[in-house]
Amino acid sequence: MKNFLISIPDSIIARQAFAEIQQINEVTLEYGLRLSDNDIKIILSTRSEALSSSGRVEFGGEIITRLIMRFCDSPYISQYNYVETIDELIETFYHYKNETMDGISDDELIDFMKECFDNKCQGDLELLRYKYLDTLAHNVKYGVVDYLEVDEALEEEMEGDEE
Repeated sequence: MKNFLISIPDSIIARQAFAEIQQINEVTLEYGLRLSDNDIKIILSTRSEALSSSGRVEFGGEIITRLIMRFCDSPYISQYNYVETIDELIETFYHYKNETMDGISDDELIDFMKECFDNKCQGDLELLRYKYLDTLAHNVKYGVVDYLEVDEALEEEMEGDEE
C-alpha cells in the first residue's frame, strides 16, 4: 500500500496567508497599527519556523489573523513594537499548543494569552510565557479541572515555597 501525500505548493499557501493578513490592516489602522508587506513576510517566516520547530501544520494564516485581531487593541502594543510582539505571540502560541497537548482550543489559548498579557503581565511576554502559560500547560497536562485558573496554582506554589 502506498502513501499518497497531497502537496500544496508553499507559494500558494503563503500568498493566501499574505492576503489574509494584509486585509487586517483595515481593522488595525483604527489602533494605529499597520503591517507593511515586508512586515507580513517577516511574520510569515516566523510562523513557518514556529510550525516547523513545533511539528505542526497550518494552511493559510488563520492563527496569525486571530492573534492580530485579538491583540490589536492592547495598550501594550504600538506601531513601534507591533511586528516583534506579533512574532513572539506566534512562537508562543504554537509552543503552548504543543505544551498543552492540544487540550485547549485555539480560541481559549488566544483569549487566555490576551487576558494575561493585558492585565497580569502588563505587556511582559516573558512573564506571560514563563509564569502564566507554563502554569496553564501544567494544569492541562495534569488534568486540573479549572485549568484556566492559574492564579490558584501559582498561590499554592508560593505557599509551598514558604514552608
